[in-house]
Amino acid sequence: MTDLITDPTIPAQRSAVLDDAHIGDIRGALGTIKQDDHGERRGLSAKLKTLLAIVGPGLIVMVGDNDAGAFATYGQAGQNYGTSLLWTLLLLVPVLYVNQEMVLRLGAVTGVGHARLILERFGKFWGAFSVIDLFLLNALTLVTEFIGITLATGYLGLPKVASVILAAAIIIASAFTGSFRRFERVAIALCAGSLLLVPVYFMVHPKSSQMAHDFVVPAIPGGSGELATVMLLIIGIVGTTVAPWQLFFQQSYVIDKRITPRFMKYEKADLWLGIGVVVIGAAAMMGIAAATFAGTGRFGDFTDAGGLATGIEAHAGKLAGVLFAIALLDASIIGAFAVSLSTAYAIGDVLGMKHSLHRGIKGAKGFYAVYAGLVAAAAAIVLIPGSPLGLLTEGVQTLAGVLLPSASVFLLLLCNDKQVLGPWVNGPKTNAFTAAVVGVLVTLSVILTASVLFPDITAGAILDIMAACGVAGVLAAGYAFTRLRTGTKEDPIDRTGRDSWRMPPLETLARPVMATGRKIGMGALRTYLLVAMVLVVIKLVRVALGQ
Repeated sequence: MTDLITDPTIPAQRSAVLDDAHIGDIRGALGTIKQDDHGERRGLSAKLKTLLAIVGPGLIVMVGDNDAGAFATYGQAGQNYGTSLLWTLLLLVPVLYVNQEMVLRLGAVTGVGHARLILERFGKFWGAFSVIDLFLLNALTLVTEFIGITLATGYLGLPKVASVILAAAIIIASAFTGSFRRFERVAIALCAGSLLLVPVYFMVHPKSSQMAHDFVVPAIPGGSGELATVMLLIIGIVGTTVAPWQLFFQQSYVIDKRITPRFMKYEKADLWLGIGVVVIGAAAMMGIAAATFAGTGRFGDFTDAGGLATGIEAHAGKLAGVLFAIALLDASIIGAFAVSLSTAYAIGDVLGMKHSLHRGIKGAKGFYAVYAGLVAAAAAIVLIPGSPLGLLTEGVQTLAGVLLPSASVFLLLLCNDKQVLGPWVNGPKTNAFTAAVVGVLVTLSVILTASVLFPDITAGAILDIMAACGVAGVLAAGYAFTRLRTGTKEDPIDRTGRDSWRMPPLETLARPVMATGRKIGMGALRTYLLVAMVLVVIKLVRVALGQ
């Protein structure tokens, strides 16, 4: 394991950073902030320069979420149900912000990655579970990114093998420069490329008034007969928009960029920028698909994102189809960047390897080997004749939905750990909102697991699951409220001096003591996750074998 490193800008005993490359000047794609620059930002120009230097983590993690899987999910929603599910995006905005704000806070304050914090604060089982689950899920997600690459290049008339190999080479080479700034410049250029959906939107001409209405007025299309199908699609939208890899990526990328608590407000602005771009992109995809296929024989008959490009060409011309395919290619590559990095960061953090884009290949061999190995393996799987690519895509979405609640639970617990976050711990309002989000995610996860095991699940069964989870949630909330009222009243959180507060080295922290109720809850979560994962994997294997 690497030695603990001391940040010279803060007291020596207060640093938990594991890799000395995570300390120093902030060298962002759009600007630099010196390590010893502690001056107050006065005036719009100074604040804008600081924001430009900080921009990156929030933007990349959000745009990376509008990847190949998102193109398929949003395209299916638009093609099958028009723009009637746009309201789901509006509801997801606060969920996206709260989740990502908590991990960026953890990264800036602790200097330690998400997987390492879980390992140290909750034990070897959960630490190993989080890393293994992330590794497997990310490997499958990478395959879907290369599927997106083949669909995009196939529409553009490019050879499959050469396109996949070239894309893999670009993805690997962009990270292998030994320069954080060069990698971030490539990533932000790809983020700008995602805006190609905007001109496609205007070429296709969706009904803006209808989109505005559907964005703010919730509706379940298709009536009660299609409730089960629509609910599963909504779960797919949630799963593709709030993915587990995002938590690990954002926290580690904030650390690697050397962002500290004194720049928290700028990083939050960066996050809002990313959320704005991702919502605009998702809404554009739904609107494009809705306008392209409405009133045609292919409406409600979704195939894949490549089929969307073909339909767009027929509706709005070749240029619109080409721009959409390029946007799909761009999204697949940036998704592959982010997913690969989140895995390499997590494994490096847990195993104590050097793990920074500031280092060259010789200085972080294990880190770069994990990154390149994942990309190469995913590319190879896509090129194997007869690979069950459609099943892999379905498996990724299912497993992501099943595992998401556990990631959110640990995030909530870590953000209430005073030894970890000190004056940066969650307030009551954030806790209440996040707990409600976790409850909703658990409900969606149970519905998704049931739908995989029982493909003919009825709307009534889904409503029963929702009712049962709702009752359990009310009982849990009542228990928590009673404990809060009858327990010892804690002193208000002292948040003074928090801009300079950093988490002490992990080995100096006392292990958290879990209350009985929390132990029961964690045990139930562990049991559910293991059972659900095993059942889902068995089901997918049986489908692959044609049983």
